Amino acid sequence: MIEKDKEIIRNLAKRVAEIADLPIMEERKEIWKRHHNLERVRPMLLIFPENSWHELIASLECEDQLAKSIEWILKTKIYYYENIYDDTVIEKTYIVNKAVWNTGWGLQPTFVPSSKQSGAGKFYPVIESADDLKKLKFPEVIYDKESSLLRFEQTQELIGDILDVKLKGMRTISFHLMNLYSKLRGLDQVMIDMHENPSMLHDAMSFIEEGHQYIIDQYIDLNLLSLNDDDAWIYPGGNGYSYELPQKNYDPEHIKPIDMWATAEAQELTLVSPEMQWEFAIQYEKRLLERFGLAVYGCCEDLSRKLDYVFRIENLRQVNISPFADVDLCAKDFPKKYIFSWKPHPSQLVGEFNVRNIRENIKHALDVTKDLVFEIVLKDTHTCENHPERFTIWSDIARELVEQY
Repeated sequence: MIEKDKEIIRNLAKRVAEIADLPIMEERKEIWKRHHNLERVRPMLLIFPENSWHELIASLECEDQLAKSIEWILKTKIYYYENIYDDTVIEKTYIVNKAVWNTGWGLQPTFVPSSKQSGAGKFYPVIESADDLKKLKFPEVIYDKESSLLRFEQTQELIGDILDVKLKGMRTISFHLMNLYSKLRGLDQVMIDMHENPSMLHDAMSFIEEGHQYIIDQYIDLNLLSLNDDDAWIYPGGNGYSYELPQKNYDPEHIKPIDMWATAEAQELTLVSPEMQWEFAIQYEKRLLERFGLAVYGCCEDLSRKLDYVFRIENLRQVNISPFADVDLCAKDFPKKYIFSWKPHPSQLVGEFNVRNIRENIKHALDVTKDLVFEIVLKDTHTCENHPERFTIWSDIARELVEQY
């Protein structure tokens, strides 16, 4: 790595360290722990620019590829503190993720990407009959220890005297069973199978559940699980700060699922009945989630009329209420033993940026959930139309309102 790149990275790391040392960061961590412990301190606020990041951070200065990747991560941390006034915690750490992947499920749909940036691609399913299910295989997990240690050592040498560089294994554990099968079978056909060939669909979901159980077992055997009770990204948008995790008798050298958060969703089943979502998705996801300490359910699917089935997950702690859900209906009988995680519609950041509508939308959600453990998570922000200030203004409005509740 050239000296110019090193200097850039080290200066950014020093700025991150300064931010992480601010008292507000410890305060936020403590509030998140209380929040995840089901104490209503105040409504919490998180904002994820996601695909808009390239509009917020327009360019990178480093030349080396490793340096660029580090520069990007450090700049996002700094940008959060300086421009987005949510409850994001900036830790005095830099995480190097272990190189872990798997061999796949034996079948792979043909995917044709869009010619447009962030455009919708097309895929061609490969399961045409029940006989094709026999072609499926359980994934084998692969860990490249050598390259993982090399990246860790390189990063440690570069900024280890400024930030606490840590080598971490699998921290974001999320299950997407229906997403996987819909790509292999085709979503239209999956819908038809629910009525005309439910036994085939159950066979497929049983196999996929068992395959995920096998993946988890491999993570345990290879000692690839890492705690996520910190600033780890908890799908689809959150952190894991907790008083309850890990378990009191946990072994820090061998993390188990019971010490961690895990999540699941079935967005493909938004339009099916609550009974069908339970039959073909939740009951399979439930068994996977209950191996873990705490669970989160949902993403962009509308769960307004399906919550009774979601609440059957025994270790459930948080439910994601999507931009398409009926917030009033969800809040009406929502139990206080779960966190109501509301996702405002990200379209508020595009087109006419209407501050009045944004304020009214957030205030309404705060009003109907005023007795609940509640959080606001702005995500799926694919663009801000090159107006980075919209994130700042939106966060200002939301911050002002949550402080009143």
